[in-house]
Amino acid sequence: MKPENKEKQEIKAEKPEEKVEEQNSKVAEIAKEIIETEEVEMTKEEKIKAAEKERLASWKPKTKIGKLVKEGKITNIDEILDKYKILESEIADYLLDLKTDLLAIGQAKGKFGGGKRRVWRQTQKKTAEGNAPTFACMVVVGDGNGHVGLGYGKSKETLPAREKAIRNSKLNITKVDRGCSSFDCLCNEPHTVPFQVTGKCGSCIVILKPAPQGTGLVIGDECKKILKLAGVKDVFSKTFGQTRTTINLAKACIEALKNTRRQK
Repeated sequence: MKPENKEKQEIKAEKPEEKVEEQNSKVAEIAKEIIETEEVEMTKEEKIKAAEKERLASWKPKTKIGKLVKEGKITNIDEILDKYKILESEIADYLLDLKTDLLAIGQAKGKFGGGKRRVWRQTQKKTAEGNAPTFACMVVVGDGNGHVGLGYGKSKETLPAREKAIRNSKLNITKVDRGCSSFDCLCNEPHTVPFQVTGKCGSCIVILKPAPQGTGLVIGDECKKILKLAGVKDVFSKTFGQTRTTINLAKACIEALKNTRRQK
């Protein structure tokens, strides 16, 4: 009986070591899975960038300005904006590093009309076959360095509407003048509007005033998206009219930024 007890003790002594080895193997497997997922995410980003490069490489310009841009004879978009109008969205992609953001112009369905704000604006048309819904969205693009554009797109589905809005926003890019013009700021950096400007669309009126560095954007959330992509970091503001109409409010904000190009 004694040798059998010894064997049982040896088996019992081996079990904790086996458990440790199993735990280590599980940890190694989990680490491998994490590394693989990170590699997949990196490859997805790389794939998106590669697809954009391929799209621009396969671009066949139809306008004279587009041909000059692709040949490398025009390298600054300001040369185009001062004299001509952009008719191909690829011109903006070629010359600027653009970022996009969606504005909340719609409202989700809720009781008594109290729905949550959302990106898609849904409307319906009564037909003999039933209700025909359409979706619309508004996109703002900018490089954060004095160039911004606003676009509106509408389609029977959400993704085509977004693509139309992005294309239209790139065609509507304008230059914004910035400066340091607040009475209590002497940093000499382009962080605010150069002087008080006003924009109007419908009943919405937006007034932008210069602010010292560190103030931030004292304005509504949807206009903040526009000013950030335009490269404006500090501003005071006043708004009048039916400001809940986000489409008119955004257009009024863009109109105010366009007025920075005009001399006071």
